[in-house]
Amino acid sequence: MSKILVTTPIPAPGMDILAAAGEVEVLELDYDRLAERCASGEYSVVVSQLRDRFDAALLGSARITGISNYAVGFDNIDIDAATARGITVANTPGVLTDSTADIAMLLILSTARRVIEADHFVRSGAFTGWEPELLLGSDVSGQVLGLAGFGRIARATARRALGFGMTVKFCPRPPSDRAVTESELGEFAGRVEHVSWEELVATSDFLSLHVPLSESTRHLVDAEVLWAMKNPAILINTARGPIVDEAELVRALRERVIAGAGLDVYEEEPTLTPGLAGLPNTVLLPHVGSATVSVRSEMARLCAENAVAMARGAVPPHPVNLVAQAG
Repeated sequence: MSKILVTTPIPAPGMDILAAAGEVEVLELDYDRLAERCASGEYSVVVSQLRDRFDAALLGSARITGISNYAVGFDNIDIDAATARGITVANTPGVLTDSTADIAMLLILSTARRVIEADHFVRSGAFTGWEPELLLGSDVSGQVLGLAGFGRIARATARRALGFGMTVKFCPRPPSDRAVTESELGEFAGRVEHVSWEELVATSDFLSLHVPLSESTRHLVDAEVLWAMKNPAILINTARGPIVDEAELVRALRERVIAGAGLDVYEEEPTLTPGLAGLPNTVLLPHVGSATVSVRSEMARLCAENAVAMARGAVPPHPVNLVAQAG
């Protein structure tokens, strides 16, 4: 088995699985050096992170056979270009559903109840006792949660929201739509309402994003959407940063067009759009949706098993573009 390149060490048991299978080299690389290594012919598989960009230019000269992305998402990789080059891409699906839904619910609660402001208020020494109108926030129970998308994480978020007595609406594939049968709804049949994207935007007290990043969802939430939201409403994003036009979000928050935003992802991550960090009506997290010990460990196991399989010329357990195997 030829060498595996790891761009950032992954948690246990990932590195042990890789080391037991063959030679592993860990190198933290910028784009140019990553391109050089991929084109060198020295490695068969790269174990990558979301911040590692594999565009058509890099993949066009790559002499690797596989990329094992340490993530569920893979928008850092040009899948068409990888497939054309005969490079299999694999990911780590199905393990971070609950942890990400927990973060979505945390952002709903902490943004509505102004938790970060309240924490800073106490730590600064400003708290001198209970007052009738001190740091008043928004209700959560009884409010409408709108889910953009209705995949695994959205469904897990819906389950939590229903437990808080929220009314849940969803649009399965914004900005367009598709039919959803009662059998597909399963446990949610009769408990959630399927509406259009336009209605979801206009009627939600909390609009939570759960769609993959694609050409149709890039800037899904733009100025038009932000100005069509209820006032006050709160935007939640645990999906991908570029789904939101962050500059327009800053403007909407600054002008109080919407009440607040809870974000775990950013348009130019890790850089924030100027003005965002200074807004008190935001809760900003550093992309920690999957950040529990057990979840990151399971992701590492899946990622390593994908890499080892591809290095051995086999189909990985979790391929994104199985077409490449036929090439």
